[in-house]
This record gives sequence, C-alpha cells and structure tokens, in this order.
Amino acid sequence: MATRRTTSKNSKEEEKVAKLPSVWQRALTAKSQWPEKDDLLDVIYWSRQIIGIILGIVWGVIPLKGFIGLALFCVINPGALYIYFTSFQQIDEDEYGGVWELTKEGFMSSFALFLVVWIIIYSALYFD
Repeated sequence: MATRRTTSKNSKEEEKVAKLPSVWQRALTAKSQWPEKDDLLDVIYWSRQIIGIILGIVWGVIPLKGFIGLALFCVINPGALYIYFTSFQQIDEDEYGGVWELTKEGFMSSFALFLVVWIIIYSALYFD
C-alpha cells in the first residue's frame, strides 16, 4: 500500500509540472509560480544577456563612448532586472539567496557580451 501512495503522489506532482506553462510564458506573465528555482535564474541570466546585446547595439549606434557608457550599462542592466523580479514577478528574494544573488546572476557574462557588441558596432560605423 505504501507503494501505491507514493506512486499516486508522484503522479500528482508530475501532473502539476506537466500543466505548468513553459518557462518563457511564465517569464512574461506577472506573478508566475516558479517551482524550480533554476528556471527563474535561467530567465534572469538570459534576459540579462539580451539586455546586454541591445544596449551594446544602442551604445554603438548613438555613438556613446567611455565611462558614461560603462556606467549607464552598470545602472540599467541590474536595475531593469531588479524591477523585473521585485515588481513584476514579486518573488521572495530570500528563497534565492537574497537580492544581491539575483542582481548579480549572469552580470559579468552580460557585461562582456555588451562590450563585444558595443565595440563591434561602434568600430563598424565610426572607425576610419
């Protein structure tokens, strides 16, 4: 009998997981449920990469140079994602290790990607 209870309990959990929308649908829906912590961390990581690419393109086209471009990136990128997970998703940051852990998730790789895109776009458009 214990086996049946365990089996039925596992099947109910599997049904709940199967009924969840995809990760990206949950990412675009306010106050989504995140039963797997890694799913939200993946969304934050990849969103940060997309923001890095977009800001790199914009900074290269403007053309923005120097410390101002770096400083703006360091404010906009973490700031946008902080607003996303505190206001839009309204998650409990303590479940993920605190605000700092969520804010720094994927920041350095996003920064490197931003620099590469910014340099390539700027050099392609304005280098003699």
